[in-house]
Amino acid sequence: MAINGTHMLFYTSEAEKLRAMLRDVFGFKWVDAHGGWLIFRLPPAEVGVHPAEGPTFDSGVRHQISFMCDDIHTTIAELRAKGVEVVGEPKTESYGITTTLRLPGGCDVMMYQPFHAIAADIKRPAARASKKRAAAKKPTRLRQKASAGSRAKTTGRSSRRAKKAARRR
Repeated sequence: MAINGTHMLFYTSEAEKLRAMLRDVFGFKWVDAHGGWLIFRLPPAEVGVHPAEGPTFDSGVRHQISFMCDDIHTTIAELRAKGVEVVGEPKTESYGITTTLRLPGGCDVMMYQPFHAIAADIKRPAARASKKRAAAKKPTRLRQKASAGSRAKTTGRSSRRAKKAARRR
């Protein structure tokens, strides 16, 4: 399949301020598509599909942009120091710790520190705990089921074991 990326849009009454924030505060790399129309490179991404029920859906939301981070409390402090409006205090949900960032022009974006397995190829910082405890807490990474006649593609420890076993054969 030829899908090789995702392009997202923010609609805002303060486009220049939001572009400046994405460039200068968040530090996203960018290109000038034409005449100051900046297009930003985003961190690795993933997409989730949720059922059409619950308070988010009932409020009219049909899609949502969320930023992920490894340490929400540190990230909030850094963003507030740079002038980003963080709405309220972080809340612990079943899937992670969340908060809302209010970006220029009224664009609200959820930011969260996920508890769940992530599909995106995000490098996570080394755990400060012992190696044994860190391995136990490490989130499950993306696994792709093998199609007929092919081997399963996995990441992490199991793929290293498979490679080692293949070398022994």
